[in-house]
Amino acid sequence: MERLKPMQRNSSAAASAADQEPYRPELVADEEPRYLRRQKPVEIRRKKFTGKTWPFYRRVFLWTVIGALAVTAAVYAVRYALYSPQMLLVKPDQIEVAGNHIVPREEVQKLFVHDRNRSVLRIPLDERRTQIQELAWVEEASVQRIVPNHLRIEISERTPIAFFRNGSELVLVDAHGVLLDRPEGEDFHFPIVTGLSESMPREEREKRMQTYQEFLKDIELVHAGSSERVSELDLGNPRDLRAVLTGLGSGDAAQAVTVHFGQSDFTGKYRMLVENFAQWQANAGRVHSIDLQYSRQVVVNPDTSASAGKEK
Repeated sequence: MERLKPMQRNSSAAASAADQEPYRPELVADEEPRYLRRQKPVEIRRKKFTGKTWPFYRRVFLWTVIGALAVTAAVYAVRYALYSPQMLLVKPDQIEVAGNHIVPREEVQKLFVHDRNRSVLRIPLDERRTQIQELAWVEEASVQRIVPNHLRIEISERTPIAFFRNGSELVLVDAHGVLLDRPEGEDFHFPIVTGLSESMPREEREKRMQTYQEFLKDIELVHAGSSERVSELDLGNPRDLRAVLTGLGSGDAAQAVTVHFGQSDFTGKYRMLVENFAQWQANAGRVHSIDLQYSRQVVVNPDTSASAGKEK
């Protein structure tokens, strides 16, 4: 029997070891050829016009037509409103003026002369209202459109409360200190106020006219009709309201007296005046003026000119 050579024994041992080595799939996988498998083609389905899609397109078409008709109607409506002869302001009779007593109707209508042959919708109402309120006797005004072609103007006129001595002339003044020309044919009975001027700011005139109203209101609280005795009021000194009152006293002794009332407590001072005037007149004779502006002091000034006339 032959002995195996050492090399043969080693080969046999290696083969046995290889047989016993565990199976390694990654080695086999690495040897496989790499390629992409062909994907299954996706079928593209084209959407067909079916009965379900037609309502949608009909709605779109319908709304498109409606929108076009609405735009067309709006264009024609705007053209009609702005340029149609039926909308034009042509005659002064188309301007209605209400609430005016002193302000002439024609004076208001003249402010719309530039709006002739213009649509009433194109007339600047705010601008015209401002112009109307700049008229002397107008305090508030409103301007309204009355389609198709009329305007309505409501006027609130100023209310005078006193005469204002302006040099040698008498004009009227309202509660806001606005000076007003005396209208022809109107008869007013008011006290005369002095101490104001046209150059004085209107706000200051208004403040002093408020004092005037307060004084008349306060003396009416003492006796109804007391304001009828007020002939003239001097508002020149804000700290001393000076009034000329008529009919003080009784019978033949009744006279007009200048009274200084100060700047407050007109009710109390006037009550003291009417309650004590007869006694003051008896002591001093004919009275020229009385000073009541101090709280605990009354100064009665006799009419010296009257006594001097009697002595002659």
